[in-house]
Amino acid sequence: MATKGHDEVKESLREMTRIFKPKDPKKFVKEYVRKYRIMGGYEEELTSLVEHELGKLDSSVS
Repeated sequence: MATKGHDEVKESLREMTRIFKPKDPKKFVKEYVRKYRIMGGYEEELTSLVEHELGKLDSSVS
């Protein structure tokens, strides 16, 4: 995946995480990858990104 495209995917996923606040990050990423036809192999990286974003949201609420 090209760097520009990769950054766009990450930013899009961050925004969607803020909006939907998924309970299961792994399932959320799996559906995202399938829906937007993202190349395989990035699921773990994207899942950790979602988990990190959810952590930031939880800490800002407390």
